Amino acid sequence: MGLLTKAAMGSLSFTKMHGLGNDYVYINCFRQTLPVPATTLARYLSDRRFGVGSDGLILILPSSVADCRMEMYNADGSRAEMCGNGIRCVGKLVFDAHIARKPLLRVETDAGVKELQLQVENGWVTAVTVDMGPPRLAPQEIPTTLEGSRVVEAPLKVGESVYRVTCVSMGNPHCVVFSENVDQLPLERIGPDFERHAVFPRRINTEFVQCLSKERLRVRVWERGSGETLACGTGACAAVVAAVLTDRCRREARVELRGGELAIRWSEDNDHVYLTGPAVRVYDGELIVEELLRGLPPHVRGQV
Repeated sequence: MGLLTKAAMGSLSFTKMHGLGNDYVYINCFRQTLPVPATTLARYLSDRRFGVGSDGLILILPSSVADCRMEMYNADGSRAEMCGNGIRCVGKLVFDAHIARKPLLRVETDAGVKELQLQVENGWVTAVTVDMGPPRLAPQEIPTTLEGSRVVEAPLKVGESVYRVTCVSMGNPHCVVFSENVDQLPLERIGPDFERHAVFPRRINTEFVQCLSKERLRVRVWERGSGETLACGTGACAAVVAAVLTDRCRREARVELRGGELAIRWSEDNDHVYLTGPAVRVYDGELIVEELLRGLPPHVRGQV
């Protein structure tokens, strides 16, 4: 009962949004505070049987250096630095909720401040272009213990197989593997082995990439803390960067994910990766705080 006596009784408003099916629960923290730690709330809300159901939780908070601050938590409660699909939805929600009613937004993240160009139709945001900044290629910036000034098509034994991996940070860590047919990969089996491999001290997001042409890639994603997701914006950026580095792709390409397509462009000066895609608001809801706390499932309750 300790949590029940400390938490303010009432309701907690939230918004369910997605970018190509990569779905998150969003909480506007300009006007409300959380009744339990964000890590706990992320695990509860993300559960697709006991909670709302999502790939994670994103908080929108005040910022001293930008229009707002974004904090992201994976479905397992772990903190993540950045999310390309997630930040597009942040831009839409900030605009639609009149937190900052302008077409060019600055959003503070754990990976730095990102600029968002909003596409507005009839007063509503339909798509967003994010300047993701430069890709980081040095092993220590990813981070990985693999050696070299860059990790490009380096051999890595995962389970019983050896893969050629290219590592990129887009504010969060990515490992890119090129494949002849991504649809046939047993991702549920190999994804966790990549995610928790010893050479990735902070775990890793893994993109399995099939090159359809110089302007089109097909990608499946295993995200750390969430498993396979329908889309990953930072992963799509990492896939294009890796494909350019290995001469498989041009600097501007379309990326096919299971939830839809993203447009990616890596600038000639290497300092900007631009990500363009939709942002969709599914519904608004309210959680009854007392019921939330009493109803925490056993696998979450024991960690509060």
